[in-house]
Amino acid sequence: MKDCRQFIKEAHRRGLRVITELVLNHTSSEHSWFQRARRAPRGSVYRDFYVWSDTADKYRDARIIFKDFETSNWTWDEVAGAYYWHRFYSHQPDLNFDNPRVRQEMLRVHDFWFNLGVDGMRLDAVPYLYEQEGTNCENLSQTHDFLKNLRKHVDHKFKNKIFLSEANQWPSDAAAYFGKGDESHMAFHFPLMPRMFMALRMEDSYPIIDILRTTPAIPWDCQWAIFLRNHDELTLEMVTDEERDYMYRVYAREPRAKLNLGIRRRLAPLMGNDRKKIELLNILLFSLPGTPVIYYGDELGMGDNYYLGDRNGVRTPMQWSPDKNAGFSSASPQSLYLPLIIDPEYHYEQVNVENQDKNLSSLLWWMRRVIAMRRRFKAFSRGNLEVLSVDNSRVLAFIRQYQDEIILVVVNLSRFSQAVEIDLSPYTGYVPEELFSHNRFPPIRESAYVLTLGPHNHFWLKLQKSRERAAVTGQAVLPEFSVKGEWENVLEGKARLKLEDRLLEYLKTSRWFSSKAKTLRQVRIFENAALPRQFPRNSRILLIEVIYVESPPETYILPLSFGSMEETLRINEEFPQAVIGRLKTEAGEGMLYDGTYDPEFQQSLLKIIAGKKKIKGRQGEFIASASRSLRRLWPDSGTMLPSHVIKAEQSNSSIIYDEKFFLKLYRRLDEGTNPELEILRALEEKGAANVPLFAGSIEYRRPNSSPFTASILLGYQENQGTGWTYMQEAVTVYFERVLSRRSELEEIENQYGDWLDMTNSNVPGQMQELIGPVYLEMASLLGKRTAEFHLQLFSLNKEDFAPEAFSLLYQKSLYQSMQGLVRRNFQLLRKNLKILPEHLQAEAGNIAALEPKILGRLQKITQQKINAMKIRIHGDYHLGQVLYTGKDFLIIDLEGEPARPLSERRLKHSPVKDLAGMIRSFHYATYNTLFLQQRFRPEDVPFLEKWVDPWYFYMSGRFIHAYLKSAEHSSLVPQKRDELEMLVQAFLLEKGVYELGYELNNRPDWVIIPMKGIKNIFG
Repeated sequence: MKDCRQFIKEAHRRGLRVITELVLNHTSSEHSWFQRARRAPRGSVYRDFYVWSDTADKYRDARIIFKDFETSNWTWDEVAGAYYWHRFYSHQPDLNFDNPRVRQEMLRVHDFWFNLGVDGMRLDAVPYLYEQEGTNCENLSQTHDFLKNLRKHVDHKFKNKIFLSEANQWPSDAAAYFGKGDESHMAFHFPLMPRMFMALRMEDSYPIIDILRTTPAIPWDCQWAIFLRNHDELTLEMVTDEERDYMYRVYAREPRAKLNLGIRRRLAPLMGNDRKKIELLNILLFSLPGTPVIYYGDELGMGDNYYLGDRNGVRTPMQWSPDKNAGFSSASPQSLYLPLIIDPEYHYEQVNVENQDKNLSSLLWWMRRVIAMRRRFKAFSRGNLEVLSVDNSRVLAFIRQYQDEIILVVVNLSRFSQAVEIDLSPYTGYVPEELFSHNRFPPIRESAYVLTLGPHNHFWLKLQKSRERAAVTGQAVLPEFSVKGEWENVLEGKARLKLEDRLLEYLKTSRWFSSKAKTLRQVRIFENAALPRQFPRNSRILLIEVIYVESPPETYILPLSFGSMEETLRINEEFPQAVIGRLKTEAGEGMLYDGTYDPEFQQSLLKIIAGKKKIKGRQGEFIASASRSLRRLWPDSGTMLPSHVIKAEQSNSSIIYDEKFFLKLYRRLDEGTNPELEILRALEEKGAANVPLFAGSIEYRRPNSSPFTASILLGYQENQGTGWTYMQEAVTVYFERVLSRRSELEEIENQYGDWLDMTNSNVPGQMQELIGPVYLEMASLLGKRTAEFHLQLFSLNKEDFAPEAFSLLYQKSLYQSMQGLVRRNFQLLRKNLKILPEHLQAEAGNIAALEPKILGRLQKITQQKINAMKIRIHGDYHLGQVLYTGKDFLIIDLEGEPARPLSERRLKHSPVKDLAGMIRSFHYATYNTLFLQQRFRPEDVPFLEKWVDPWYFYMSGRFIHAYLKSAEHSSLVPQKRDELEMLVQAFLLEKGVYELGYELNNRPDWVIIPMKGIKNIFG
């Protein structure tokens, strides 16, 4: 304690305040309190210092925070003969705050440290002080009552002491720890931190803007504590599942870097030691509302060591100098609690305070200058924040203002130079002045203010008084290549570079290329695999890396074939989109084309799978596998099966073999097993029906990498088209019947009955005749098959398929994801209002005005725990994803939504999400048939429009009723009616809003359908 008193004294002499950490929630299991409690009699004062139970079944709704280490929040104690409660590690038993003696003891502990001279307390794990059955044991009202009493006690006895709450919660819950200015003075803003990293990596300002919008106002005398890193892992608890998945993919590719729900790395390694990125994140830290908290060593760019256990990799000794033990200690290096960083890039002899203090260009000096500048302006610490409208999402611009101080902050999140137009019209006549150099910029006019920023650059500008790029394309000319020797030499040397340039243009015209909206920068062939010797030598399998200006690279597969001019004549005539270019070789001239259209390559793929062959490439190999079903379907694998490519291609390419097999070639490859392969393999073991029969696959593997799923082979199912085609036929028949009986039809009522209980007898006789009993029965059958599909997934016991229960934390995460989608797409809607067709503009304006109501409706899912389950689902379920066999339905395309990252598609969701997708597809079928296909006379459309909702209501009602009936004895969906309705409404809204954004970006003429759908949900 003598050292502690001396430390506090010297800190105060230097004008420094000392905040120490106080763990209110728990003690160590070695603490004398716990040792006394475990030996004390049951019911005694000392025993009740902790939370005990004879069973581990209490407080089941409380989440397990450290899942990497703990399987339960209860641990059996042999001495006590009972379980003790711990929200963190098992060696950290929770104190019992229901015991008044514990609360009194906490007051005494605070008195001790504040009398010692400590200036403040960081209240660790404060949301978990109390336990209550039927809750998630977080943020309970008793906790806030205790904090109010603690604050009152300390304010009465001491002056100028502060509390800093560590509440790792969503903004609304974290802000509650300020109370009305009578609880904590400060609280960490955990959700903001990961979104700064996300925004930088995505090169998109939206994650930051979104979380700032959802951050509530706080009392005037309170303050957020904002940070980039702290002494724990970079926590990802307060992000959505999809956001967490993204952060893991881009910042923690090394599995050892992951810990609990976070990443145990320091700032510099997270940024790849990129000085520009480190500076940019710190500029954000110093610019956004709140008090910046800098973790020791980040001001130098210190490294880490994730090979150390737990969080110790980011708690290594401070690097003061290049001397012994980095100047941290004079003890023997072996006796240090943690080893020094000796990685060459971050070695303490190179990265240390002494070295950087001598170098005025060092990161340490840069940080000192920025901190000094920030302290000069109260706008940064006390000012309000106004996010500005800009035309470039890669640039974040906002105003910090306090009284007469107005600071414009502009940050380029992109690794490339950017130009941006900012609406600064309220500041017309002001002159921006750069804070560091005092250089003056052109005065602000009423027109948009234009700034250009270098890669990862920024401006701090004090304001003082005194895209569409046109595409020019000419007639496409087929390029010519010339090589010496064999045709394969086009993949070597200068010829390969020329071919890569050609592929840059070729991809833009390929239907399966999914990123046409992005700006391509480069194409690189990184894998070139020749087929085994027994197969024709005219084809290669290429893997190409597509590099973009504004987005991370993507990997695509491209089979490449070469044939003489005569051999490729049919290809050139039937599939001109497949031709890449002319190639002259010493043996003659021919064509390079997409090998998917090569009949010989098609046969080779099938035989490679049947024979379980390996195709060696330069960096890895393609490995084929076959199931027992393949041998049964094709007993004589030596024979040739006629094959052809399905012309209606989008994100993948598909080949049919003599109506026996269906081969899907995944064009865009992601690291990891494709969900379709994973699900079908698992369901094959269960003997599942109504899904395609799994026959085989091809995966690409390379050292130190997860496999890429390149292709999957399925048993072919004879069919009469997709469910989309079938239901459009049903809608057409319905409308024709409506028109034929126009004069005798009774007016349809606005109230159609109970949607979730739509038995056949609940459908009015008139509607049964108009729709047709067969179509109503098929809607029911589709609901039943959907339930059976979900029940099959629900029954899988494998780790990646195990069902998970909803929790309040997950529900808040779900809402966060939904409201982010709403804000993003409604912003897009408002931006595009004036360019929509004139007849849609008024309707679009009405829909845009619904945004607050939509958010309010969605927020209901956070207000109470929903008894529902998360499972693996289809993920992109609609009428186009089922085949109609003539008497039944087959569910296909289980890969999820191809535009989303593969790992995101493997996340678990409520099966209601699939139901909402299918129900919205019913709605699409009606409006597409009526408005977009022009099957009916224009003068009949207004009359038919009144009959759209009845068909949609009764058909989707029969679908969902049959689903619920089939799943009624499971826990797939909530059993309580209000919870089920809440989920259905939420996911329907989410799907409708998603469709709104999709149509605005891709098919503006179709935007009427999601607008009608959203309006329909609100009655």
